[in-house]
Amino acid sequence: MRLRLRGERYAPCVSLLRAAPRAAQTRSVPPRSQYDNLVHPRTVKKPPVQVEAEKDLVVEDPSSGFVGAVVRCERDVVHLEDRFGRVKGYPLGPGFWVEGRPVTLVRPKAAVVTAPTRSASGSTYVAGARARVAREGRIYVEGKHDAELVEKVWGHDLRIEGVVVEPLHGVDDLPGIVREFRPSSGRRLGVLVDHLVTGSKETRIAAQVTGAHALVVGHPFIDIWQAVKPAVVGIKAWPTVPKGEDWKGGVCRRLGWEDDTGYVWAQRILARVTTWTDLEPALIGRVEELIDFVTTG
Repeated sequence: MRLRLRGERYAPCVSLLRAAPRAAQTRSVPPRSQYDNLVHPRTVKKPPVQVEAEKDLVVEDPSSGFVGAVVRCERDVVHLEDRFGRVKGYPLGPGFWVEGRPVTLVRPKAAVVTAPTRSASGSTYVAGARARVAREGRIYVEGKHDAELVEKVWGHDLRIEGVVVEPLHGVDDLPGIVREFRPSSGRRLGVLVDHLVTGSKETRIAAQVTGAHALVVGHPFIDIWQAVKPAVVGIKAWPTVPKGEDWKGGVCRRLGWEDDTGYVWAQRILARVTTWTDLEPALIGRVEELIDFVTTG
């Protein structure tokens, strides 16, 4: 053992003592790993799922035990109605349960209104287009119901083309209408007739007035009602009505519908027609033919 002499400094020993702990500390701490910051997924608290407070959504407030369906959602408040008719308002945000899971209620997103790309007739829809000035040419259809159906399905096309549709109150009036109208180039007349079958009165009258600037076409149905597909109005088929019996009245009686044919047409038939696919092809082709005839002459 070496003895310290008087006045000898401890510097060499002190530096060794100071360095030793740091070296020991360095040796005792393992190097950092790329996985040091990972946390087990079970220890991570996931935020509650955001759910839009849409109408009729059943929501529970666990703090009060109140359970109710969303009846309305105002700015920052959602109103819930329970099965007893009681309505309570709660601030939107966290603290709710839906189907046994915690959620954060948020305001429903505003519905995005998109412009239609196709008209009811299947043609390209022209958004924002103004109706064209009416042509001199006309299309006549047999009866008010026929005119309403053509307007509902082909109305957009007719306004774009400037074609006016008028009701024909009886095929017997057709010769007089044609004489008064005086069809000519640029002033064509198209007529749609019900039940245009070989050998019928309608066929004979149509042959008398058809010419270069007047075209009479027809569909095989007894009435325009039959041109609507049965499935559209919720029946398997249009019933057979004996000849001599009023057809519309007979249909209503056999189907158990109201005896007001105007109401039946408006509410049970026309209201359910939304597009050309709801109609029979035998009618679709004839109407398209008339529109082409009137607009190309």
